[in-house]
Amino acid sequence: MFAMKKIAACARWMGIVATFSLGGGLAAAQDAAPAGNDPFEPFNRGVYRFNDGVDRAVLRPVATVYRDAVPSLVRQGVSNFFGNLGDVWNLANNVMQLKLQNSAETFMRLNVNTFFGLGGLLDIASEAGIERHSEDFGQTLGRWGVPSGPYLVLPILGPSTVRDTAALPVDFKGDALAHVNDIPARNSLTVLRAVDTRANLLRASTLIQDAALDPYSFTRDAFLQKRRSDIRDSNEPDESK
Repeated sequence: MFAMKKIAACARWMGIVATFSLGGGLAAAQDAAPAGNDPFEPFNRGVYRFNDGVDRAVLRPVATVYRDAVPSLVRQGVSNFFGNLGDVWNLANNVMQLKLQNSAETFMRLNVNTFFGLGGLLDIASEAGIERHSEDFGQTLGRWGVPSGPYLVLPILGPSTVRDTAALPVDFKGDALAHVNDIPARNSLTVLRAVDTRANLLRASTLIQDAALDPYSFTRDAFLQKRRSDIRDSNEPDESK
């Protein structure tokens, strides 16, 4: 069960890199100044190489088979379903951060997609213009002034910071899948979510490898820049949280 959680968390962190790759972040991260908050760089680089080896040997091949074998319409439904489950924890963190409008929109998303989107298989809320506000407990801590601490690469879990690492147990507890009592079903859903997420990032990971002279530095700078942007909601002064 613990291994399943680690795979799912890996997929979640990789989604941050995908945001940069698919949303114009490649150029932004390449233009950013080198991060100065990496005192554990020798250790981090070793873990990064290990994670990359696991991805190349296991995650990427499985995700490629999944992408090629499963129709795109079915894969989209799977992504929508897990996205809807994730909105439960998004809602909790928006509430904890006292983001009233985001909380209301997330609550509306959750109800619209659950009741009118066949349990979340259809993302009707996005089609109606109701935005998703993704939040985790690390962002909540940052919102309330907890400093990020140094950059840290975790085995299997991937890019993080000291603050975000401390928040992981709470994020695991807040994961809707963690409350599925049927253990075989919970493990199967967790693996499916990880594979589906990795399949959605196949193009993004290729772009990173092709565009960056040093993928480690690129991933680090992109991750730290994205986390600061998430906590500040891209419209507040940068306090290097």
